[in-house]
Amino acid sequence: MNTYIPFASTVTAVIPHTDIEYTFRLSYDGPVRPGQFFEVSVPKFGEAPISVSGIGKDFVDLTIRRVGVVTDEVFERYVGDTLLLRGPYGNGFDVDLYKGKDIVVVAGGTGLSPVRGVVDYFATHPEDCRSLTLIVGFKSPDDILFRDDLTRWEKTAKVILTTDSNNGDDSYRQGFVTEYIPKLALRDPADTVAIVVGPPPMMRFSAAGLLELGIPETGIWVSQERKMCCGLGKCGHCRIGDKYVCLDGPVFNYTESKGLID
Repeated sequence: MNTYIPFASTVTAVIPHTDIEYTFRLSYDGPVRPGQFFEVSVPKFGEAPISVSGIGKDFVDLTIRRVGVVTDEVFERYVGDTLLLRGPYGNGFDVDLYKGKDIVVVAGGTGLSPVRGVVDYFATHPEDCRSLTLIVGFKSPDDILFRDDLTRWEKTAKVILTTDSNNGDDSYRQGFVTEYIPKLALRDPADTVAIVVGPPPMMRFSAAGLLELGIPETGIWVSQERKMCCGLGKCGHCRIGDKYVCLDGPVFNYTESKGLID
């Protein structure tokens, strides 16, 4: 079997969030975890790695930002059209590791996409954790993703939504996600787990803030999604030291990720 050969998937829904960020719901029936990714391809234009942002019966959600040749073509696809997929690849998040604990999720911008499945699981099954706190930041109110989900999650979880700039709308908190980490009142930091996903500087400073609260290194997970290309560990594009992000990650425990110097 040639692992480079993709399979066809039907677009069953297109959900716009911003002018350049849409969620494409694609037919898929198979095992998949939040935080894994698919290679999405369009013949003659190439392929791009896209994280899974939602999982349902017979479908996966891929939230895509329009930033180049491949994604420009993806945005020309509508309900009933076909995209080609390879995957899923990577290890993803294992929700069983977080059950029964206080959970803190810190996400920046599109970093909310790969962790959306974890947040949605525990917001829908609050009995499976002691508490769930989501700190999520976007550049501005115009850049907010998954608005309906955020409203729904607030019913069972503590959601701290902040924007770098509020565009004069005082109904939004303003500031970086890192500003809200020291304000967390944790019942037992030693038995708290945290997930951090976003731009590398944001993840670095967020992890440092969580460690200062007393959360152990073993209780923090991050997703390293930069530079992934083939998804199979063959091209070496995502290699950092002796790790291949597409194979060994993209989800790493902080004990591993802190040594990944790019």
